[in-house]
Amino acid sequence: MRIEVTPQDVVASRFAISPLIETMHAQWVLEGRAETVVHRRWAERRRATYRELERRHPVLRMLAAIAGNKGSDNVDFIAPPPAGLSVPFETELAAVRETPTEQAHEEIARSLAHRPPVSGHTRALLLGPDVVGLVADAYEALWREIISADWPRFHAILERDVVQRAGRLATYGWASALDDLSEQVRWHGDGHIELGLSSPNSLHRLGGRGLLFLPSAFISAVGVYLEEAWPHALVYPARGIAAEPPGRTAGLAVLIGRTRARILVELAVPATTTHLAALLGQSVGTTGGHLSALRGTGLVSGTRTGRSVLYARTPLGDALVAGALA
Repeated sequence: MRIEVTPQDVVASRFAISPLIETMHAQWVLEGRAETVVHRRWAERRRATYRELERRHPVLRMLAAIAGNKGSDNVDFIAPPPAGLSVPFETELAAVRETPTEQAHEEIARSLAHRPPVSGHTRALLLGPDVVGLVADAYEALWREIISADWPRFHAILERDVVQRAGRLATYGWASALDDLSEQVRWHGDGHIELGLSSPNSLHRLGGRGLLFLPSAFISAVGVYLEEAWPHALVYPARGIAAEPPGRTAGLAVLIGRTRARILVELAVPATTTHLAALLGQSVGTTGGHLSALRGTGLVSGTRTGRSVLYARTPLGDALVAGALA
């Protein structure tokens, strides 16, 4: 699959973060539909709560029949396009609740027609008069009882990816923004993005509308939306989800302390003090103190971007982490 872009598409492209879409992605992990070593322990801790949610909201189990990055088979109303980086979950959920029942039924019926057959009970519920409310209630409960507690950490992972990648796109163009995004995504200097997905011979033109970039903390493969109901969008795994290999930085922790070792490893992806504080579950002041110490020893450096300072490892910091992980 190829996407043709123009210089105007760089200006029109944007990044967004969706707590609702991340709730849906997290559900796939909790169900076991999306395998991820990174979140295994997180899922194990939350799985009993999720099973109870499934008991109270049976529609959660049935959503597997109509959701899951299946291209034109997607049901759009359960995942409205996000508008920015800090849109509240409640705002996105309100958009779901406003979906006309007729629209929901049309999207669900189209999806079911291209999927394996489902039971009569599942079909009746998904095409029933209350399906919009049932889906919204289920996702609200999933967010409130599981996702929201960990959202500051997940949001920090997503936002720091956006800060770095958006800066690359604006400053250096497509090649830099797409570099290390995924092995499935390649930039061609002739003005095309090549995606190693289905429909290998298909060509889509952005036509100046730009591309919506959606990082995710829960998926391991790229997804693409090229339907008219959505902006053209690329959903991709955020960098830095597994910044600290378990049990492999003990020597570094002995040398500079566990928290500073964790910060140094996390800075494989540049981040602000606020991002790091959320990732570590510490106050901004405490995190800032550790960053000052690391900066003073030449292990990290800071670059001002607007009102924030973006910290990154120096070559010395890279060498220290590489030695610890060797």
